Amino acid sequence: MQTPLFDNGFEAPQQLIAPNDGGDVRLHPQIIDQDSANQFLAELTQTIKWEQRAITVYGKRHLQPRLIAWHGDPGIRYRYSGDTLIAEQWTPALLALRALCERECGVAFNSVLLNRYRDGQDAMGWHADNEIELGDKPVIASVSLGEARRFDLRHKKSREKRSARLPHGSLLVMAGETQVYWEHQIARSRKVVDERINLTFRHIAT
Repeated sequence: MQTPLFDNGFEAPQQLIAPNDGGDVRLHPQIIDQDSANQFLAELTQTIKWEQRAITVYGKRHLQPRLIAWHGDPGIRYRYSGDTLIAEQWTPALLALRALCERECGVAFNSVLLNRYRDGQDAMGWHADNEIELGDKPVIASVSLGEARRFDLRHKKSREKRSARLPHGSLLVMAGETQVYWEHQIARSRKVVDERINLTFRHIAT
């Protein structure tokens, strides 16, 4: 695979949530050139070991409405909703995308959670990434490949909502106190028919 383009000259980032709103969320609508994004999408679809796993929600076990995978440094584990993930090894594609995210965010990531949305009926409910092993103010870099989906944010107290479209080859960065005051989701959509892969790079405290 050729070295992907990582160019802040594409389009200026959009500030979805500013620090005075209780968080820091920025969207780079295009951070990877389209040819490279297409290659990443094809490679990840074919080479990642995708699983549909069960989680606990309000005391009941449910299959997640999407496929997932967890990769990272040796021994890195991630626990959420009654499930524990043990990291698979980094692949060349994941290492390349991690390098892009680290360059943009200025932090080191030791793991990545991948979500594969097969169509518009695959979704992610309202939640905050506030697990203790992520720390108080985690930086989470979220790369989107494939079909664009709407990303919703909701303030935990005021219930104010904000939304943005996450295009193919985009990068969303959540930092600061975002996970303290805001939650987010990917809602179901009848209009979406194609696949999307989302990679959320994180640093897990060990």
